[in-house]
Amino acid sequence: MGRIIEVKVIPNSRVGEVVDGEPVIVKLREPPEGGKANRALVKLLAKRFNADVRILSGVMGRRKLVEISPR
Repeated sequence: MGRIIEVKVIPNSRVGEVVDGEPVIVKLREPPEGGKANRALVKLLAKRFNADVRILSGVMGRRKLVEISPR
């Protein structure tokens, strides 16, 4: 089991970035339609932390609990 963090997602942003804090703010270029923002979130966090990422809760909302596990 990996580390669990709280994430606040801001879709439809001009730039995709991760802002450290509590909660971690993740700005995504993708819209929150058809799972696009969730896929982009997992991809961005996996690249940032060089780890496997899984959304534990909050799939339909902007606040999510995310598990980050070492590869």
